[in-house]
Amino acid sequence: MNENRSPSEYVVFSPNLTGDDPLANYWLRQATLRSRREIAWIWHERGLNSPPQPGELPPMVDKASDSLDLSRHWAAKQHFFATNTAAKYLTEQLAAPPPKPEHLRRGSFGWVVKELALEDVSTFALALSLAAALDASFGAIIAACLNDPTRTSPNLMLIQRLWERPEEVLALANPMHPVFSHGLLHRGASAARPYTEVLWGQPLTVPALVAQVLLFNRPLNPAGLLLLDATKSQGRTQTETGNLIAYRLKSEPLQHLRVLPLQGSRRSPYRQTALGLAKRSERSLWEYRGDPALLGDRDYLNMLVTLCWLSNRDLFIPHELFDGAERPRERNEGLPLTSVPVTVFLPISERRQVNHIEPELLLPVVRIPALTFEQRLAVWQGEFGERVDELGDILKEMARRFRYEQETISQICAELKALPGKLTESDFIAACRAEMSFDIGELAACVEPRFANERLILPKKQTLQFEEQLAAMTALTEVHYDWGTARAWNEGGITVLFAGPPGTGKTMAAEIMAQRLNLPMYRIDLSQVVNKYIGETEKNLKRIFDAADISDMVLFFDEADALFGKRTEVSDSRDRYANLEISYLLERMERFKGLAILATNRKSDLDDAFLRRLRYVIDFPAPDEAQRTEIWKQVIPPGVTKNSRIDIPFLARQFPLSGGHIRSIVFNACLQSAHRHKGVKELHTSDVLVAVKREYDKMNRSLSPDQLGPYAKEIQLLD
Repeated sequence: MNENRSPSEYVVFSPNLTGDDPLANYWLRQATLRSRREIAWIWHERGLNSPPQPGELPPMVDKASDSLDLSRHWAAKQHFFATNTAAKYLTEQLAAPPPKPEHLRRGSFGWVVKELALEDVSTFALALSLAAALDASFGAIIAACLNDPTRTSPNLMLIQRLWERPEEVLALANPMHPVFSHGLLHRGASAARPYTEVLWGQPLTVPALVAQVLLFNRPLNPAGLLLLDATKSQGRTQTETGNLIAYRLKSEPLQHLRVLPLQGSRRSPYRQTALGLAKRSERSLWEYRGDPALLGDRDYLNMLVTLCWLSNRDLFIPHELFDGAERPRERNEGLPLTSVPVTVFLPISERRQVNHIEPELLLPVVRIPALTFEQRLAVWQGEFGERVDELGDILKEMARRFRYEQETISQICAELKALPGKLTESDFIAACRAEMSFDIGELAACVEPRFANERLILPKKQTLQFEEQLAAMTALTEVHYDWGTARAWNEGGITVLFAGPPGTGKTMAAEIMAQRLNLPMYRIDLSQVVNKYIGETEKNLKRIFDAADISDMVLFFDEADALFGKRTEVSDSRDRYANLEISYLLERMERFKGLAILATNRKSDLDDAFLRRLRYVIDFPAPDEAQRTEIWKQVIPPGVTKNSRIDIPFLARQFPLSGGHIRSIVFNACLQSAHRHKGVKELHTSDVLVAVKREYDKMNRSLSPDQLGPYAKEIQLLD
C-alpha cells in the first residue's frame, strides 16, 4: 500500500446525509468510514499497493481462502488499521464520540436508539442497513467486503468484519432483538447456503418508509394510510364497554401489540366506532385504505405497525383479517409483530375469529349495536328536513324495511334528492334496493316471480287467509312502532306455512305474495343448507339469516319438513345436535324481520314447537271442479286463437288434477300442437287429452274409458 496516498482517494461511498438527526448522521458516517477502511484493508491483504483508479473496488477472490484469511490475518488487520496512513486516518475519524442531542423527535433514529436502549453494535447495524437503503450503489461495496457478488445487502457477517469486537455481534443473532421485534430491521430469505451460513448470511434491510421516518423530519403521508379526524367521531356507537375500553387505552401504558376487536355486521359503522374510541383515548388513528390482499403479506403488515409506532398512532384496518372458519390456527397467526406497542382496531363478525390470539394481546370485544328503528328514522328525517311532513309515512316504511346504518342512509338520500320531480315510494325502494347485497352463494337463489297477473285460485277460506297475510305485512310498520308491539315481538316479521299436496299452488302463492308486496324473493336450497356434519347446518342457517337481516325480503323454504321436522328422542350425539339445529332455527325465525314462507307436503311431520310460532298456516287443498275450471281457463296461454276448441268443463269434471298438473298438461299440449300445426296457434281437446294421458302415465295412474268419454278410442290407441 502506498503510505503517501491521500485518504480521500479511498472514498468509495458517501451517502447524502440530509437527515435532521445528528445521531443518525454520526452513525451513518460510521458506516461510511468503516466500509472505506475495510476496502483499504482488502486491497492491502490481496497484495495490491493501491487500486488502479481512485475509488475502484477490489476484485473477488477464492471464497475458501478469503474465509481463512478472516481469522488468520486478524492481528495483521488491526496493525494495518493503526499504521497505514489512510486506514489510520479513518480509524481516528471513527474514534470521535457520538453527539448527545437534547431534543429527540418522536420516531427519529436517535429517539429509537434511546427508546429501545440499543447498544452500539445494534445501532451500527441499523445505520449500516439505513446506508444501504439510502444509496443503492452501496450494494457493490457490500459485495466487495463480503467477497460475494450475490450479496448486496448487509448481514451479520459484514457487521462482524466491520466491528472491532466481533463477539458483540452475537447479540444480533437473537431474532427477538428489539431492532427485529419492532420491525426496524427485516431478515430476508438468504440464497441457498450451507446450514451454518443461513443465520449469518440473511440480508438485513430497513423498509423504505421506516427509513424515511427514522432519518427525515418530513410529514409522512404513505399511500394506503389515511389519518382520520377524531373530531368527526359519532358518539352514538359508544357502548358502556366501549367507554371503558377507551379509558383503558388512555391510561394503560403501551408495551406490546394490542388488538381491539370491533364486532358487528358487514355494514356496521366500524370507522366511526374506532374514531370515537381514539378520541376518548386521545390517540391519533391511521386507517388502512390500501389493497386488502397486501394484508396477507406479513412483512407489509409489520411495516404498517412499525410506522404507527414511530408516528405515535394506532391502526384501524377496515377489513376482517380472519374468517369465521373453525380450522385450527396457530397462536397469533396473521398478526403483525406482537412486540410493537400499537393498538390495532380490527372488525370481526364472530368472536371465534380472534380466539387464536393470545389473551394478553386481546382487548375485550366492543360490540357495535345496530341502529334502532327510531335512530334510522331520525337519520331519514334529518336528511329530508322540511319535506318530512310530505314523506313521513314513506320514511317510516323505509326505516323499518331497510336496516341500514347512517352512512348508507345518507348516501341513498343524496341520490334521491338529486332526482327530478316528486319522490314516490317506488323511488325510495329502488334506491334502497340498489344498496342491498344479499350474497350467500349456493345456499339460496333469487326468484323472479313468474305470476304477475294470475289470480290465486283457492277456496274462500284460504283466499281470505292469503289476503290477511298480505295485509299483515303492509301493517307491520304501524303496528310495531305506532302501536308499540315491536319490543314484545322483537321487531319480528311474519312466518307463514303453506301446506298441501304437490301441485296445489304453494310455490305460485309465494311468488304472487312477493310480487304484490314488492319484495325480493330467495328460494333456500335445502340440499345445500342441510349438512350431515355436526354444526354445519346451523352455520349455514346463520349465514342466511345474518345476510337477510339487512332488508325485508321473502325467504322461501320449499319442502320445509326436511329442515323443520320434529325433534327426536336423543339416542346419540347426532340426535342431540339435530335438536339443537331445530332450536336454533326456531329462535332465528322469531327474530327474522322479513317474510318467511315455508311450503310442505307433510304438515304432520313438522315440529309442534315450530307450528306454535307460525303467524299463519294456510292449507292448500286439492281443487274441486269449479276451481279446476278456473285453473284450466287461466293456464291456457293468451296466444292461443279463438278458433281453438277446448271442452274445459269436460276436462275439469273428468280429471281431478291439481293446478300444477294442469299447468304441465297445457304446456305439453301446446308443444305437441305447435309441432303438428306449423304456424297455427290452435289447441283442441284431443291435444289436451293426449297430454292428460301422458301426465297420468307419469303419475303411474290409469285412465278409464268413462273418464275419456267420446275420446276413449282415440286416446286408448296411445298405449
